[in-house]
Amino acid sequence: MILGTRISISNYMKVSHHISDINFIEDKMVLSVDEREITVEIADISDKLLAASDMERSIYKISPSGYGIHWPLIDEDLSVEKLMKDNP
Repeated sequence: MILGTRISISNYMKVSHHISDINFIEDKMVLSVDEREITVEIADISDKLLAASDMERSIYKISPSGYGIHWPLIDEDLSVEKLMKDNP
């Protein structure tokens, strides 16, 4: 018999952000997150987004907790927490 410990995922996913907008201007991504604006060079964060068309960039899904962003047409995921840490 194997005994295990039940671990709640909510203990690990306490990070929650409110993303109100994502825009792309030339080779930059502009995020409106937690009432502040973050601008990042796409080349610094994702080769897939850099190569994507405007249409592919415009179709994304924000996780319910605001933890991540997923672009299904290019199969790319980014952590909002990492973007915020890298751009104080």
